[in-house]
Amino acid sequence: MNSKDSSENLCPIARSLLFLGDAWTMLILRDANAGLTRFDQFRKSLGIAPTMLTKRLATLTDEKLLEKRQYSERPPREEYVLTEAGRDYLPVLFMIGAWGRKHRGDGKLTRFLDAETGIDIKPVAIDAVTGAEIGTRPIRLLAPE
Repeated sequence: MNSKDSSENLCPIARSLLFLGDAWTMLILRDANAGLTRFDQFRKSLGIAPTMLTKRLATLTDEKLLEKRQYSERPPREEYVLTEAGRDYLPVLFMIGAWGRKHRGDGKLTRFLDAETGIDIKPVAIDAVTGAEIGTRPIRLLAPE
C-alpha cells in the first residue's frame, strides 16, 4: 500500500485508504461537513499543526474532495469548500462514528442530531439492491478478471 498510484490496487477500500485513511483527513472532512471552510477554523477545531493541516488540505484538494475558493481579494484569502465527493463521504464518517459509539463509547460523546427534528441520528448501512443491512449477510469478494 505504499504506492502513490492507487489505480494499481483492485480493492476500492485500499484505493480510498491511500489518502483517506489518516485520522486528520477524516476529521477535516467531518469539520468541513459541519460547515467549517477556513484554514484557521480547521486549525482551531482540530489543534493540528499548520504544516500538517496544509498538507492534508492539499491532498483533499488534489483528490477533489475539497476545492479552494477565494473569499477575499485584499488580502488574498481562500476557503475550502466540499465537492460532491466530499459531501458523499459524510455517511462514511457517520458509520465510523456509530461503530465508535458502540465499541468505544465509554464516557461522554458528541451527539449527532438531525437539524430539523433534533433527534439523534442512528446511521445504518443498507444494500440498495437487496435492502439488507450490511453486516447481516455473508459477503464474497470478486476480483476483476
